[in-house]
Amino acid sequence: MTDLEVARAIEAVLLVALEPVPVGLLAELVEEPVERVETICSQLAADYRSARRGFRLVEVAGGFRLMTDPDLAPYVERFATRDVSHRLSTAALETLAIVAYRQPVSRSQIAALRGVNVDGVVRLLEQRGYIHAVGRAEGPGQPVLYGTTDLFLERLGLASLDQLPRIEDFLPGPETAASLEQQLRPHGPGAGAPG
Repeated sequence: MTDLEVARAIEAVLLVALEPVPVGLLAELVEEPVERVETICSQLAADYRSARRGFRLVEVAGGFRLMTDPDLAPYVERFATRDVSHRLSTAALETLAIVAYRQPVSRSQIAALRGVNVDGVVRLLEQRGYIHAVGRAEGPGQPVLYGTTDLFLERLGLASLDQLPRIEDFLPGPETAASLEQQLRPHGPGAGAPG
């Protein structure tokens, strides 16, 4: 097959794929060596970028996938929000963040961090395919431990969990924390004394 024929076959497969397609599978499908398929995928990705197409070929979650160009996010968001039933609530997003950063984590650990019952939210995230059971904890009851899925990585456009922003980036610096603590302390004589 010529490079053009291989590229067209790869495009056709990626266009119908529901999840990222590993390069090994692409190579198997087009009956070409993995190295050649990787080179052609890299060339396709470069061609799409230089032509300023509305989509890109990216490597995420262990495979290749066609995705919309980030510059066009406002248009895609408008289209996607037409059916808001698939959007996640704040509670679901908070729970998903806890699983992403603390995995493997049990329901009771998530509930302890959130301060509320999370059974329904965990069930929803499992049904949507963002989290799944990754094992069981040792000890009494052996609770199920949860972790994120490849779909989670795919939706965030990440190749691995290592690309998540550092949790420290979301915490206030020492000066801000000291200032907040000072503001929250009672002031004046008898402050804090029982009345």
